[in-house]
Amino acid sequence: MKNTKIIGLGYHVPEKVVTNDDLAKIITTSDEWITERSGIKERRYANLPEEKNYVMAAKASQKAMDMAGVEAEDIDLIIYATLSSDYIFPGSGVLLQRELGFRNIAAIDVRAQCSGFVYALSIGDQYIKTGMYKNVLVVGAEIHSSGLDFSDHGRHVTVLFGDGAGAAVLTATEEKGKGILSTHLHSEGEHAEQLAVIDPGFSTDKRFSPEMFEPGGSAYPVMNGQFVFKNAVTRFQEVIHEALEHNKLQPEDIDLLVPHQANLRISQFVQKKMGLPDEKIVNTIQKYGNTTAASIPISLTEAFHEGRVKDGDLICLAAFGSGFTWASALIRW
Repeated sequence: MKNTKIIGLGYHVPEKVVTNDDLAKIITTSDEWITERSGIKERRYANLPEEKNYVMAAKASQKAMDMAGVEAEDIDLIIYATLSSDYIFPGSGVLLQRELGFRNIAAIDVRAQCSGFVYALSIGDQYIKTGMYKNVLVVGAEIHSSGLDFSDHGRHVTVLFGDGAGAAVLTATEEKGKGILSTHLHSEGEHAEQLAVIDPGFSTDKRFSPEMFEPGGSAYPVMNGQFVFKNAVTRFQEVIHEALEHNKLQPEDIDLLVPHQANLRISQFVQKKMGLPDEKIVNTIQKYGNTTAASIPISLTEAFHEGRVKDGDLICLAAFGSGFTWASALIRW
């Protein structure tokens, strides 16, 4: 059986920087309040309507393909993770296929929210290991800024999120002990409504109503912050240990942990519990906020370009988010 290797990484974030002070001009908040609770200092907002989800994804994907040395015709499958698709349907995967001029290959859209990129990576890994495809493009991309509640009612959620896209090119390799060692995926729908956007869903007799879009309406994200935090710090540790135990490794064997960028306090808590020094964890939330499915590929790409990812390193990706979903991937670079 072949192994799966990441041979290309890329990301794109919008030029527009929105600081905590910028948000304080719109809603009742402050740089101190946001920084203390999340670690976030700024985030990026897309220039709409030009800078679409799939357009950002295309820019990130092209960078990943350039690094990998592959052309559009070399890609056999697109796996696109997002909770903020350009259309209700079709999914953004086919829009990316059109934008970059790929062959008539399959495009799979993944709805696993903050865990979306790791879910997508796992799917791509299975297709390559079974021999069905050689080169797979995995994407995580989000536009949150157009769907946030910019009122005091929604401020505790609104301050957390930003826009961006990241991508990776996966390929088959014969190298033993290199590439994706294992992936581990979980969900717990019991808590689905603790972090969600409920409307406009299809399972209602009044799919669109003015009330949905009023401050505090059901068309905006809701989050039980303390409950999510408690579950996140537990599941992060569980799924990281699961990956390590599966591969008969220890926390000290990790060279770099790339967690989903949900909250700096969550990452710091997990880092402390895992006994990892600062140089072994990646934090980019200060600059970009929570970019959901895009946060891990953005962070991994930045770390790579900073020289923090080296040949032979053990890289752990871990995520937790709405669903609840959580996941990890262990990679030997």
